[in-house]
Amino acid sequence: MRLLVDARFTRIGRHDGISRYGASLIAALSRHTDVVMLIHDERQLELLPDVPWVKVSSPLSPAELLIAGTVNRLKPDVVFCPMQTMGSFGRRYGLILTLHDTIYYEHPTPPGFLPAPVRLLWRLYHRAYWPQRLLLNRADAVATVSATTAAAITRLRLTRRPVTVIGNAPQPASAAGPRDPRVSPERSLVYMGAFLPYKNVETLVAAMGHLPGYTLHLLSRVPPVRRQELSAAVPDGAGVVFHDGVSDEEYTDLLHRATALVTLSQAEGYGLPLVEAMAEGTPVIASDIPIFREVGADAVRYVPPTDPAAVAAVVRELEDPEAFAAASTRGVQRAADFDWDASARTLLALAEDVKRQRDERGAASGAASGLLSRVAARIGRR
Repeated sequence: MRLLVDARFTRIGRHDGISRYGASLIAALSRHTDVVMLIHDERQLELLPDVPWVKVSSPLSPAELLIAGTVNRLKPDVVFCPMQTMGSFGRRYGLILTLHDTIYYEHPTPPGFLPAPVRLLWRLYHRAYWPQRLLLNRADAVATVSATTAAAITRLRLTRRPVTVIGNAPQPASAAGPRDPRVSPERSLVYMGAFLPYKNVETLVAAMGHLPGYTLHLLSRVPPVRRQELSAAVPDGAGVVFHDGVSDEEYTDLLHRATALVTLSQAEGYGLPLVEAMAEGTPVIASDIPIFREVGADAVRYVPPTDPAAVAAVVRELEDPEAFAAASTRGVQRAADFDWDASARTLLALAEDVKRQRDERGAASGAASGLLSRVAARIGRR
């Protein structure tokens, strides 16, 4: 089978969640089958595995409407896209699209890195369900990253196509492995994630007013206006550090020293930072929402997402060495349940099923066409 993966959503210089998801799946898939990547900028190759690639147009350009014509010439059996927006008009191959979450139907603020015209279209797109349905129903199958999101897709009736869970997973453990649970942590907390309103970072910042002596490390890049808003909300005397982006090595180092990773998001499609922290042996404190329950199971401490005092109380519980060690150990165990290789095998099985069904439809169509031709020929001889 000739499998092509759309890697054009890979960021340049540093991964975001979708970028890492695609790159990790490509690396795992390449251990099981031949894979060809689509890219739109050769700088993306720095964050992608060493597999064959083809350079095409950007997924954000007007040419996306006709991208299938370009892809047809590559003669793939199946194309997997880690997003749902790949153009499909005129395609002659199997197509699997990915919908990571349904967050923006409730929280329609678009990602800040998108161009202004695209942000406007994004808002309009998420005011109705039919555009999403149109895109997803033009695929042969739909993938998503969690059972929680799969249930939401079904509830919102976003597609008639089968939905398969192809989950996220942590990156391979650092060279040193998970932290030693017997070593007392620093009095610090780590937040890895965006700063959109539904991420609820304000409550996390407010919790620091109940935690004198602790430092909150906000790791992701933050737009200047958003940074001003959050800085103004920091309680007097509270320790909050804006890193505005960190390397993977810096991220791991901060996790290995922190008391916990904390996220109070009110909606997610998966929650990759939870798994990344657990894999390194760092306890996790998370808002009590269904997706975090799915990902964290009994390895995470759950809190009401809008109660700063409750967050602080759970942080204080981890000051007990036995409680910290137990949370650290259980997190490592839970993170081991998520594996890129297993996700790649699920994706490969789905791609093979899509190809089989398309082949069967093609054979049936060919047989029907042949029958009509024979009937027409007989009529013509009369």
